[in-house]
Amino acid sequence: MKYLGRLLIYLSIFFAVSSVGCVLIFRFLPVTVSPYKAVRSWEAGRTFRGPRSPWVPLDKISENMVRAVVATEDNNFMTHRGFDLDAIKLAFEERRERGRVRGASTISQQTAKNTFCTPSGTWLRKGVESYFTVLIETLWGKKRIMEVYLNAMEVGPGVYGAQAAAVDYFATSAGDLSPAQAAMIATVLPNPGRMRLENPSAYMQRRSKQVVSLMNKLPAPEF
Repeated sequence: MKYLGRLLIYLSIFFAVSSVGCVLIFRFLPVTVSPYKAVRSWEAGRTFRGPRSPWVPLDKISENMVRAVVATEDNNFMTHRGFDLDAIKLAFEERRERGRVRGASTISQQTAKNTFCTPSGTWLRKGVESYFTVLIETLWGKKRIMEVYLNAMEVGPGVYGAQAAAVDYFATSAGDLSPAQAAMIATVLPNPGRMRLENPSAYMQRRSKQVVSLMNKLPAPEF
């Protein structure tokens, strides 16, 4: 037991040091590969066409895209420290009272998942996601988190990031996305496997118009 305890201590130290080191490295380097993408590729099997995830810096991405994801995914992105406690409380209340499952993950949590975790929904993955959320909030800051998020978000089968979405579905660049185009991309984020940008449903059309209205009510994020 003494040796087992010592081994666990060594493994814990190794994980802590390596995870912090990895987060520090990705503070500066483009995040083009991740466990999330690898698992998605494996799940798709032979039909997978290969990931499309060209990296572009945040200043080359339209502010419309930033406003769209804040409006749809995380209204309090600029003020929370990784976790939106009010959204979590509301999600628990709605699940208890109405049986409705409401998402409460912040952009920071989604960035941690997309960069360092797999797509699984286990409690272990949630715990690892929370750990990395604290790290990136501490070591990256909001601007870098948003930059990584907009490059890592899944927008379609094998398609990741604002630049790939802009080129593949709108024949433009991430820097030239209009409010309507950015809103449409943001609309698919909760379920990119079901909602397709190449063939927007009536719901997606209605929702994207609502997103544009929400975008107009939000102040521009100041990084």
